[in-house]
Amino acid sequence: MKLSIKLLSALALTAGVSFAQAGSVVVVGSGSPIGAADGADVVKVFLGKKKDLAGVSAIPVDQSEGAPARGDFYSNVVKKSEAQLKSYWSRLIFTGKGQAPQVVGGDADVKGMVSSNPNLIGYIDEGAVDGTVKVIYKP
Repeated sequence: MKLSIKLLSALALTAGVSFAQAGSVVVVGSGSPIGAADGADVVKVFLGKKKDLAGVSAIPVDQSEGAPARGDFYSNVVKKSEAQLKSYWSRLIFTGKGQAPQVVGGDADVKGMVSSNPNLIGYIDEGAVDGTVKVIYKP
């Protein structure tokens, strides 16, 4: 009996950890004309190298430093650390060649922003996806 309880507890904890760390997905508002995108295009949009996706203006919004989805997105999708990202944007801003995406907070803030503007694109934890947004890229 004790073994069964321990086994069930371990399974429940494992499922909880898996759900809590689902990973980030790239989203737009549910009514946005922006459709599915590939990883290379998403990276270019978030690094200021591309201004549209399939002919539709795409304006990236970023999460605050320290947000779990931000760390996951930049390390797994963009392949840059926080330090590399700061250096990248500092260089572009200093030379006048670019502007970093607007920082809006966490998952709920990103969902609120992208659902109100069809041209905004952001990333959130996959577990936060709901009917207000649609996933256009999942790593």
